[in-house]
Amino acid sequence: MAHVNRTNGGANLLALRSHNTALVLDLLRGAGAEGISRLELAERTGLTPQAVSKITARLREEGLAVEAGHRASTGGKRRTVLRLVPGAGHAVGVHLDRDALRTVLVDLAGTVVAERCTALDLGAGAEAVVTVVAGESEALAKGVRGGDGAGVAGADARSSTGTPELPAAASLPALLGVGVALPGPLDHSRGVLHRVTGFPEWDGFPLRDALARRLGVPVVVDKDTNAAALGLAVAGERGSFAYLHLGTGLGAGLVIDGAVHRGARTGAGEFGHQVVQLDGPPCGCGDRGCVEALCLAAVARGDLAEAARVLGIAAGNLIALLDIDLVLLGGRTVATAPDAFLRGVAAVLDERARRAGEQPVPVRAAPGEVAEGAAQLVLGPLFGRVDA
Repeated sequence: MAHVNRTNGGANLLALRSHNTALVLDLLRGAGAEGISRLELAERTGLTPQAVSKITARLREEGLAVEAGHRASTGGKRRTVLRLVPGAGHAVGVHLDRDALRTVLVDLAGTVVAERCTALDLGAGAEAVVTVVAGESEALAKGVRGGDGAGVAGADARSSTGTPELPAAASLPALLGVGVALPGPLDHSRGVLHRVTGFPEWDGFPLRDALARRLGVPVVVDKDTNAAALGLAVAGERGSFAYLHLGTGLGAGLVIDGAVHRGARTGAGEFGHQVVQLDGPPCGCGDRGCVEALCLAAVARGDLAEAARVLGIAAGNLIALLDIDLVLLGGRTVATAPDAFLRGVAAVLDERARRAGEQPVPVRAAPGEVAEGAAQLVLGPLFGRVDA
């Protein structure tokens, strides 16, 4: 529960109410179509039945929750079950890759209700890229924003950290905002890009603010790997895991104890640029022998077994450093031959674990896509995910 500061009761009570509402909304989302009773909500949140009744009444008034039938009670009286209304709000998720763009429109439950895909050159210049991203996002959002296409009122509001303030549930708009995921490095808190590997011209570009001005809605920007990792955590992956994304580049999204770990400067997860061969081939980052350079070179010559072996060596280093519970593999290159990559990475991790006398960390293919995780950057705060 949130701590209430007695010297500033009004503001903190407002924050507490928002926190409690997020707890209830998250449980409603997790319950799915079957729903959950008020008594169960009280038991699982630690709130009083009276507080839960007030919160759920407000959510029903706002169209975020509805009654979904009754459930038998051990005491004989049937309990009314409530469920989330997924269509009460939407978010756009954008995966801005080096050569392609995928945008999705998702509802509050995280279900994709529409998507668009198009080719895109990240090196075409900021103005051209922003125009395409804005156009694709607008095309998806048109159905939920009303006929005039007006932006969300108050979208320019900023929090003390400079990030867009998401509206409270009492004024929940049809379109909550747009989440954008792309290769790093970047500053997540300010939405400013750094020297994206291979595209140094993006260094210092304020992508979040540029898109927010075009779209008139809150925009959140993060690395593609962080967005994907957030989406996996929201979908139910627990504990500490690494999501390794091999596509046009190689990066990692780290979830530690259930929360996305970005680091103080959003630098965590630059997995592809760990040097594993001192005299290796040059990498776009300026070093030699980076995992990314070695993996992509092996893929280019059709040697997937070698690419998987290198990926496994790097994954083993990550496991030794962070003691994570699970490795998840994703990205378009992995998707072309998932079995080959799973076998190759698992073989390296199994051998390392055998030598250490430990159980190997499991390796699985990651479900979902980056764009879906990008939408969770917007939806997360509504459901109490502070790491979003």
